[in-house]
Amino acid sequence: MRKFIFALAAATAFAGSAAHAEMATYAVDPTHTFATFEISHFGASVNRARFDKKEGSVQLDKAARTGKVELTLHMDSVNSGTAPFNKHLQSAEIFDTEKFPTAKFVGDQFTFDGDKVVSVSGNLTIKGKTQPVTFKANQFACYDSPMVKREVCGGDFETTIDRTAFGVDYGVAYGFPKNVRIVAQIEAIKQ
Repeated sequence: MRKFIFALAAATAFAGSAAHAEMATYAVDPTHTFATFEISHFGASVNRARFDKKEGSVQLDKAARTGKVELTLHMDSVNSGTAPFNKHLQSAEIFDTEKFPTAKFVGDQFTFDGDKVVSVSGNLTIKGKTQPVTFKANQFACYDSPMVKREVCGGDFETTIDRTAFGVDYGVAYGFPKNVRIVAQIEAIKQ
């Protein structure tokens, strides 16, 4: 009986340390990570912009199929390609970047298909309001980067939000839609 208890304790300790050893931390690579949004403009064209300044981290345990991602966007780095539109996006009417300088996504519910992430669910905070969202992966892969000589994991994700749930309701009375599509390309380097 003593041997059985010792073997069980050793197996439990090994399993616990093995599970812990599987969690890897990745730093978001800002040169391969972009968050863009798009919204219809009276059904005629589509307004698009991205956030140029961002940072974050990813924790990923491929064996346990778990993880966590944290991505912070600096809202004053919004870039539509047109300076006056950028200024309007930063204004109190839309993002109010002076009062709410960042937006943040924290996702800790990963869904896998085999070894590929197919979605990440969590909470998105914009203008101090937090709502649950799920980003669907259009593609996902991990690879050994020949440039940085480390593993890199990343994907192309998208979701659609109701912007009014975050207090971004400018133009709704004019006929602008509530729904905004967010596309996020993210790559992160194993640390």
